[in-house]
Amino acid sequence: MDVGGEDGKQLPHLVLAHKLFLLSHPDVDDLAKVDLRADVLAAVKSDDMAALYESLAADGVLEMDAALLAEMRARIDEEIRKLDEKIADAEENLGESEVREAHLAKSLYFIRVGEKEKALEQLKVTEGKTVAVGQKMDLVFYTLQIGFFYMDFDLISKSIDKAKNLFEEGGDWERKNRLKVYEGLYCMATRNFKKAASLFLDSISTFTTYELFTYDTFIFYTVLTSVISLDRVSLKQKVVDAPEILAVIGKVPHLSEFLNSLYNCQYKSFFIAFSGLTEQVKLDRYLQPHFRYYMREVRTVVYSQFLESYKSVTMEAMAAAFGVTVDFIDQELSRFIAAGKLHCKIDKVAGVLETNRPDARNAFYQATIKQGDFLLNRIQKLSRVIDL
Repeated sequence: MDVGGEDGKQLPHLVLAHKLFLLSHPDVDDLAKVDLRADVLAAVKSDDMAALYESLAADGVLEMDAALLAEMRARIDEEIRKLDEKIADAEENLGESEVREAHLAKSLYFIRVGEKEKALEQLKVTEGKTVAVGQKMDLVFYTLQIGFFYMDFDLISKSIDKAKNLFEEGGDWERKNRLKVYEGLYCMATRNFKKAASLFLDSISTFTTYELFTYDTFIFYTVLTSVISLDRVSLKQKVVDAPEILAVIGKVPHLSEFLNSLYNCQYKSFFIAFSGLTEQVKLDRYLQPHFRYYMREVRTVVYSQFLESYKSVTMEAMAAAFGVTVDFIDQELSRFIAAGKLHCKIDKVAGVLETNRPDARNAFYQATIKQGDFLLNRIQKLSRVIDL
């Protein structure tokens, strides 16, 4: 197994992680899960992932086969014995670079068989034998890949900070650009969509991190995070008209309609494309935990955009524009208004929506007055203390 990922090919371990996620997903039908279970078992067997096999068997995902487990453990022990012999031989007879390579081989083997703690420990030993900043960065990428397999956000966060510190010592642009995608994925998986969108957009023309996901998936993430993070002008400039996105967007079902119908204010088409995309968001292991939040944010963006054009509009006209019923719009907007997401009020009797957009200049004036009052109060209190 190539832990670094071949050009254009996703890491087998991350493919396995996605299949394990789908196996536990309630929306995946039982027939599909039979095939997924077979794929997972084949992957576990091919890489001798004894620890993972034991864990999955304990959770009832796979059936326990004691003979298979014993075989895998025996092969692991034999391989580790050989790797230790190579390390000992390199330390006695060869140079520092060969010693490092022998330790790295052991680290990669632990990653391959899914021994997380041993892999991290061995990567630290390998780092101690490493001088070049670029090679140290590669070790951080291996650690990040382990983090994404186990969704260990603490490990990912520390590794990203470590990588940034290493770049202060030097480092090439190719690795710096790769790190942006890793950090963008981490931000997206931890609901920091604004920063994720910024990092993804910076990486569009330099994308090489095929070990994480395909370029099509990268564009899918870029569009989804940008829609709820960028203003209309930036969205047009950086996403709608971006040649790199235009070249790929048609390959992802519903994505082109989702983006363009939003920008072109074709709200009925937008809702149809939006409903088509929900399944993809729900079945994505990085986005699924934020499914409800993302759906809410997208609707906030589209309702705000529609209301931006009007001082007042009938609910019937808005319902017709979105291709939904008046009752649906009434219930939807009531929730968003109560949560402070939309600046408008509903006149239920007249069936009219009246917008009351916050005036930025007025808000700044009010804030200045408030701060001035606070400062005067502090000065009066201070003067009383000084008088005493």
